[in-house]
Amino acid sequence: MTTPVLLEYDMAAGVRAFSTTRKGGCSQGNYAAFNINYYCGDKRECIEANRLSLCHLLGIGMDRLVYPHQVHDVEVRVVDEAFLALDMHQRASALEGVDAVMTHLPGVCIGVSTADCIPVLLYDMEHHAGCAIHAGWRGTVKRIVAKAVKKMADTFGTQPAMLKAVIGPGISLEHFEVGDEVYEAFRGAGFDMAAVARRYDKWHIDLWEVNRLLLVEGGVCPDNIKTAGVCTYAHADRFFSARRLGIDSGRIFSGIMLDAEMA
Repeated sequence: MTTPVLLEYDMAAGVRAFSTTRKGGCSQGNYAAFNINYYCGDKRECIEANRLSLCHLLGIGMDRLVYPHQVHDVEVRVVDEAFLALDMHQRASALEGVDAVMTHLPGVCIGVSTADCIPVLLYDMEHHAGCAIHAGWRGTVKRIVAKAVKKMADTFGTQPAMLKAVIGPGISLEHFEVGDEVYEAFRGAGFDMAAVARRYDKWHIDLWEVNRLLLVEGGVCPDNIKTAGVCTYAHADRFFSARRLGIDSGRIFSGIMLDAEMA
């Protein structure tokens, strides 16, 4: 069994947070080598083997690895005892069309898949709860991170100022060239375009900064926000990039798991 190579984040004691790299799996071609996403065209046997190796590394069963089928929207799902009681098909249905997942259960790894979009991980130190968010440009325009913070407050009693946040690998401003319609979508949604966009030959948007600002606006302390600063497009040898490799390629998995000892 191969061992996945992880980019790990030091968020706090009692929580493990990470993003997978392309290394340490058995997938081939544009999926090489570590991909666990079912929805991007990879061979199922490779996905299953990679999932098993990640679960082995994390010390959990495969039924404790949870990630949704994302659709670039703002639906947030709580992974609780009732969710874990569902069978495989019921779980898949519950996770369909979901772009953020959160839990307070120890020993459950929740996460999201990206390949240029922005993964955001949140940890509530006070209530020992975590959240994983997929923030593509459409979800970012719709302020998915702000909605996830509010959902944590409503569900767990989270105080935003107590949150730790990591903005994981994603496409950088330098490489995120967009059409005028995307620029206008951000401008029309009320974002400070002078702070988050630059005009070269075409418009470029800084998704890292937009999501950082959304976290701050939502009450997260700026000092509690870390940005990995890894551009997937520039480092497609280590991290999957749909713009660089095409959509028929693997996906990064960014996950967060709570330790039982802290519960």
